[in-house]
Amino acid sequence: MIIPIASDHAGYAAKELAKNVLQDLGYEVNDMGVNSEESVDYPDFAVLVANAVSEGKYPRGILICGSGQGMCITANKVERVRAALAWDPEISKLAAQHNDANVLCLPGRFLSETQIREIITSWLETPFEGGRHENRVKKIHDNTRKP
Repeated sequence: MIIPIASDHAGYAAKELAKNVLQDLGYEVNDMGVNSEESVDYPDFAVLVANAVSEGKYPRGILICGSGQGMCITANKVERVRAALAWDPEISKLAAQHNDANVLCLPGRFLSETQIREIITSWLETPFEGGRHENRVKKIHDNTRKP
């Protein structure tokens, strides 16, 4: 599986660590930017990954900025995207298990390499539970569909 990933300048260092984690886990990476710590606007990069997931080009994607919030807010504006901000493995597990999160957002300024590895691994290895959660996820899309 190929995982698209993007960050802003504040998430650049964490993105580089996350790419290594993904490759260590056997995934291919599509790096959609950025390529340095030069200041950029995070929405420009969040939409690249969010649109690719929304359009079905990739089943999942990862976004990283300083707090993770800006990327998450932006990604969740894109139809069919369920972006989740995760700062520990239990949160990422629940996002996958209960919300079928297809975009993982990380707070790059606040995570160590070990934490990044644990969070990504947990998210990727946890299947969507379905059942009672399936109707809830359907309601997310039904209630937020653009006219």
